[in-house]
Amino acid sequence: MIEITLQEGDRLEWALKAFKRQVLRSGLFQELRRRRHYVKPSEARQLKDEAALRRARAAARRAAGKGVRSGARRTPRR
Repeated sequence: MIEITLQEGDRLEWALKAFKRQVLRSGLFQELRRRRHYVKPSEARQLKDEAALRRARAAARRAAGKGVRSGARRTPRR
């Protein structure tokens, strides 16, 4: 359950922003979208496989990008 406790004098806009942030972090909207329609088991497997392919491609891109590139030096964060 998501709760926002307000003190006397707190602004409503702040409370609404904090509530929205907590809802997004909790993943409630994603869960609602996922449960909006029934997904057959075969479709669920297909979606899961496609997501795994996307993750594998992204990991391969990241791994390929970690090689040494001439002239492209990243400055350290401070």
